[in-house]
Amino acid sequence: MKAAVIESVGRAVVTEIPDPAPGAREVVVEVAACGLCGTDLHILQGEFAPKLPIVPGHEFAGEVVGVGAQVTEVSVGDRVAVDPSLYCHECRYCRTGHNNLCERWAAIGVTTPGGAARYAVAPVANCVKLPEHVRTEDAALIEPLSCAVRGYDVLKSQLGSHVLIYGSGTMGLMMLELAKRTGAASVDVVDVNPARLETARRLGVTGTAANADELDRPQGWDLVVDATGNAAAIQDGLGRVAKAGTFLQFGVADYAARVTIDPYRIYNQEITITGSMAVLHSFERAAELFAGGVLDPDVFISDRVPLERYPEALEQFAAGVGRKIVVVP
Repeated sequence: MKAAVIESVGRAVVTEIPDPAPGAREVVVEVAACGLCGTDLHILQGEFAPKLPIVPGHEFAGEVVGVGAQVTEVSVGDRVAVDPSLYCHECRYCRTGHNNLCERWAAIGVTTPGGAARYAVAPVANCVKLPEHVRTEDAALIEPLSCAVRGYDVLKSQLGSHVLIYGSGTMGLMMLELAKRTGAASVDVVDVNPARLETARRLGVTGTAANADELDRPQGWDLVVDATGNAAAIQDGLGRVAKAGTFLQFGVADYAARVTIDPYRIYNQEITITGSMAVLHSFERAAELFAGGVLDPDVFISDRVPLERYPEALEQFAAGVGRKIVVVP
């Protein structure tokens, strides 16, 4: 089958590899669409993936075309979205409900072959059936949405909160849509990319700016979310949190990124600084929200490109052009 492969640091190719076969409790999914994500760039840079080469792609959906001998929950022909998370279920973190912090954490498309291919293998437990009205080629959005849902679990957002989001790429826009659903009093978005800010305005936002100084909230924001992973944005955002407010590190920063904090201010103003990593008990809820129309796929997906163009799609994503880019095997 044809697949994208990150062969080594800085090198991604499209090549032929053997078709996969399912284990006893696994299924083979014919991929309808696979989204690109910042994690894919980190893998290309030599981070995250413990071993190269790897078939990337952890945001995907498709049709079941093969099932293992012990699979009864789904059948050939079912359409599914796939949670890429692979946990050991044995370590302390798994046993205390923090599976996303698993000591042996793994993921389809990061540590095992992913969805940037014609076919991908997944445990049946990771597959969520799609309702009839959901287009399979749109359902690659469910995985990033499940990360955003996890982010709001961490935030414990209260009704009437004033929210500031750094970044209006796919993840920032998803956080915007969830903020609106969770009763935010206002949602402001900061981004240096005018085209992306235009999308935020299209979705309905209180204010947009290239710099938070342009926004009128001198007391700060109750919830500040970084969806960029950019150290400068993170540093700025930490200074925008209102008293008793919360800063959420949601974007994936480089390993080497560093910012400074003011410990006295954190103490004196009771500021919370927290993080949200990947998916935790949120994939099924994201699938239900998606089926209920929380996102408009035609707004969120800006580019649908053939798998053959995966390396170019990575370059486009790295350049910040467009919103969600999906490859179509």
